[in-house]
Amino acid sequence: MTLSVTDTLCGERVEISDDDAEITLYVCGLTVSDDAHLGHARLWFHADTLHRWLSYRGHDVRHVENVTDVNEKITARVGERDDWETEADVARHYTQSVLEDMRGLNLKRAEVYPRVSEHVPEIVALVERLIDRGYAYEANGSVYFDVTEFDDYGALSNQTLDDLEAQGEPDERSEKRNPADFALWKAGGVAPAAVREHAKHDHADDDDALPTGQTWESPWGEGRPGWHVECSAMSTTHLGDTLDVHVGGRDLVFPHHENEIAQSEAATGETFARRWVHTGLLQTGDDKMSSSLGNFFTVSDALAEYGVDVIRTFYLGAQYRGEQTFSADAMEEAEARWDRLRRAYETAVTACDDAAALSTVTDETLRSAVADERTAFETAMDDDLDVRTAYNALLDLGTAVETHVDAGRPYDYRGLRRAVEAFEALGGEVFGLSLGETDGGGVELAESLVELLLDVRERERDAGNYERADELRDDLAAIGVTVEDGDDGPTYRFE
Repeated sequence: MTLSVTDTLCGERVEISDDDAEITLYVCGLTVSDDAHLGHARLWFHADTLHRWLSYRGHDVRHVENVTDVNEKITARVGERDDWETEADVARHYTQSVLEDMRGLNLKRAEVYPRVSEHVPEIVALVERLIDRGYAYEANGSVYFDVTEFDDYGALSNQTLDDLEAQGEPDERSEKRNPADFALWKAGGVAPAAVREHAKHDHADDDDALPTGQTWESPWGEGRPGWHVECSAMSTTHLGDTLDVHVGGRDLVFPHHENEIAQSEAATGETFARRWVHTGLLQTGDDKMSSSLGNFFTVSDALAEYGVDVIRTFYLGAQYRGEQTFSADAMEEAEARWDRLRRAYETAVTACDDAAALSTVTDETLRSAVADERTAFETAMDDDLDVRTAYNALLDLGTAVETHVDAGRPYDYRGLRRAVEAFEALGGEVFGLSLGETDGGGVELAESLVELLLDVRERERDAGNYERADELRDDLAAIGVTVEDGDDGPTYRFE
């Protein structure tokens, strides 16, 4: 069977051929203006699962995920803390937070995490090419993409030009030829209205006191990149003109991904992405989880409360393209499913390593179950990454193992070894769960968890919650981790 995924552009299932030795995978990353929450992490998780499954199937995956560190939401937070003097200061803080969350969630590392701020030359070059090819125009130091010049504009979101509403800030619209044209380059700093919309500090009503964000020189004067152009510049810089798979949240289909296609294909004359894979949103109640709505649960808090395996099992409860609801009941179910799988794996390992596991014992029922459930897992994953059905196959394998062990000694060593290998390959390598970790992996996990707790402690200290910070230090000391505070931040050692 061949892996197939649902392509948003054509609206149908498309295959990823086994003959494609290398797969380029681009993921639309986060705007680093706040702590990441479980809604953001759902996209990360499903991109990670696709990466892992492609690797399992023998592909060399070149995975790139951008970091948007130039944005009015980031600028709006300048001055909220004494050490946030510039847009770059805020972005650096939250970029570090995002990377720590990714490690805490046991995501496979991307080949690179490019930042907007380090790719301005590539962005300027792309905009120049679009102007030269007649797809973009300059107006008062800003540059706009002319959507009427790109024949397929609206194909991804199934819209016509007549359907489209105006894009961009109100003060841009008088400069544009068409209301739906979008900014590639913005003259000057961030408009006060854009900062004021997102600002949380005391001077949000004083235009003169608002930060304007970083600017760069360009052929059209000093300014900043538009939002959409950044992904086209970064993805083509690192992965070439045509991507095999572009992954992003469904809420980015329009305008972000629609605009990516237009500007990329207008600039290169090549297909920008062969397949568009979009994840559904994470809901809390009737609303999507969102920083702006305040109905979110941060990744760091979720890791502290539930642990990585329960969170990953929660995400494995629903297919990527559907919506998913975060709730206490959903997390309780995830915890129960993970506990059942963990216990089954431990039963298999313990029995396999028992002196009563013999080479002369054969249990065809167990061996058939291992083969059947492995096939069921692989079939489900090839079927548009049906992760819940695949997880159920692992649980059914667990039932077969427990039935064999409950029948009493002696055990079928070969059958149990095959079961352990299946758990570790499918549950561990593909699903990223803590099955089959080596001692070294356990040390790395312990270090990651300590660093995560230290990050939470620093945030408590920054917020003035010194008693809570001291409690976290004491809790670490109680389990043998000594924390020492220094000028360069906290350090720790295992006692």
